[in-house]
Amino acid sequence: MTTFDEREAAFERKFVLDEEQAFRAVARRNRLLGEWVAQKLGKTGDDAVTYARSVVQADLAEAGHEDVFRKVRADLDAAGIDVSDAELRHLMGELLGQASVEIAEGL
Repeated sequence: MTTFDEREAAFERKFVLDEEQAFRAVARRNRLLGEWVAQKLGKTGDDAVTYARSVVQADLAEAGHEDVFRKVRADLDAAGIDVSDAELRHLMGELLGQASVEIAEGL
């Protein structure tokens, strides 16, 4: 294997690792968001865990974050809980940052 081939293989491995970490960070963000919304909805214990899982699963509906946003937005609206779109999107961004740090630190 030439030096170029070795470098190419290393870049490919790094790309795969980065993509896996990004996927895990988004899934963790969705779980954290689900836990936050569950608390707002008054869910505890197994109900809160089940709700958080449903938020993670909602992200599989389509590419991007809008499917998750729509789910939690609808659930909050149905419960009459006043959280603005801007606040919800800001929280999603903060939680993604937190999740990314946790993944990078191996937590």
